Amino acid sequence: MYSDEDLNSAVNDGVLQEQDVTAFRNYMQKQRSTQFQDEEHFRLVNGFNDIFVVIAAVLALAALWTLGNIVAPWFGGALVAVASWLLAEYFTRNRHMALPSIVLLLSCLTGVFAGVLVTGLETWGDVAIVPIVACLLTAVVATLHWFRFRVPITLTALAAAGIGSVIMLGMWAFDFSEVATKIITLVSGLAVFSLALSWDRSDRKRQTRRSDVAFWLHLLAAPLIVHPIFVTLAQGDFSVGLTQAGLTIVLYVVLALVSLIIDRRALMVSALSYVIYVFSALLDSVGLVDISTAVIGLVIGSGLLLMSVFWHPLRGALMKFIPQGIAQQLPA
Repeated sequence: MYSDEDLNSAVNDGVLQEQDVTAFRNYMQKQRSTQFQDEEHFRLVNGFNDIFVVIAAVLALAALWTLGNIVAPWFGGALVAVASWLLAEYFTRNRHMALPSIVLLLSCLTGVFAGVLVTGLETWGDVAIVPIVACLLTAVVATLHWFRFRVPITLTALAAAGIGSVIMLGMWAFDFSEVATKIITLVSGLAVFSLALSWDRSDRKRQTRRSDVAFWLHLLAAPLIVHPIFVTLAQGDFSVGLTQAGLTIVLYVVLALVSLIIDRRALMVSALSYVIYVFSALLDSVGLVDISTAVIGLVIGSGLLLMSVFWHPLRGALMKFIPQGIAQQLPA
């Protein structure tokens, strides 16, 4: 099985002609009666070998973490990070395996973060500067990893580490209030969302890894945008009444409309946990504790299934109201 990235590489290396690849893609679109971008494809698993490699890598890296911690936490984290990087040299750069690349990136960054965090806490105690330094060093490693391997999820991990360090640094050095923290989180979410849109615009047909980069950024943007708004609606203590539930549903509907416009289901999935929490708390408050899970699953699951079935007609109707200048930058 060959991916779109493989076909693009063949064109760049002169193995295939661009017009032949375009004709082949058009043929496959007709055969499948759908367009590539309609289904929001992203690379995750190419075959069972991906899963096999991930299982083997996780076992080996967990063993390295355990053995390294016998010496010191920083040594265990360093072993995991270095081993993950070396494995990525083969499975990412040479084999281009999607799922192992994601797992090896996350294990590399986790090794750096956990090693620095645990060592810092044991050395200096529970001080705010320790997680800040851990986030900053993780962001540095993520940056180096991006320029070396270009794994699509790397920019999302880099953004998360950077945002976390900025928020913690602000709370520690400048005594940020709760309101200021919410504003920074919301602004960060909007910035990540804008970054995701820029990657989407660079690949409107969603045939390259740029689309994968945007997918992961959208997954990060949604909770960053929704969380400060939801906490404000819940008055900081996550209490839920009819007013909070209604406003949360309205917020999610707005997010669903945005998802339709930009053709990204990832936004809705990423923010779904807040809707589930609201429904659960509301049903518990009226005494439906035993059946709350079943009711939530039925209502939300049915709604999402219906939206999936009618996604393209709904998007087609909605796009009629979008200005032409904006529509030209979105998937067809």
